[in-house]
Amino acid sequence: MAGQSHYTPEMPDFDRPVKVLIVVAPFYKDIADDLVAGARQMLARVDASVELVEVPGALEIPTAIRIAQRTGDFDGYVALGCVIRGETTHYETVCNDSSRALTLLGLDGCCIGNGILTVENHDQAAIRAGEQDKGGGAAAAALHLIALSRKWRGTGKGIGFKPHGEDMRQS
Repeated sequence: MAGQSHYTPEMPDFDRPVKVLIVVAPFYKDIADDLVAGARQMLARVDASVELVEVPGALEIPTAIRIAQRTGDFDGYVALGCVIRGETTHYETVCNDSSRALTLLGLDGCCIGNGILTVENHDQAAIRAGEQDKGGGAAAAALHLIALSRKWRGTGKGIGFKPHGEDMRQS
């Protein structure tokens, strides 16, 4: 992989303040701290308001985001943590289930940057959390999705049924 370059879209501009919740599972505290630092640095570039919560593990991250989505006032979310392969199949369960739950939340309209590292060993995690700045990358992903959400908010297609309580528009 050395020598490859990756395209990264320009960061969006925001005309209204952005509020982001970082949900981190600090099981590997040194890795989590680097991921959070990268995310905070990226979010500071757009003067985002940031709140941070810790949960016990990667499986709890999607649940915490869903609770915040229902009860909080956030524009987007950054999921951070690290899962290192062990000797059992628990690794696959945690990786697959946390990723699937975050994807389902995203498909439901939640603006999430997924920065849960899934690695073979601590050295790989340290590189991804540090020099590769996967925490910053996850925050950037959330910001891009927030920008898209704001761009397309209220631009319904005018077909189908309206949810209960929405006024009918006359042409």
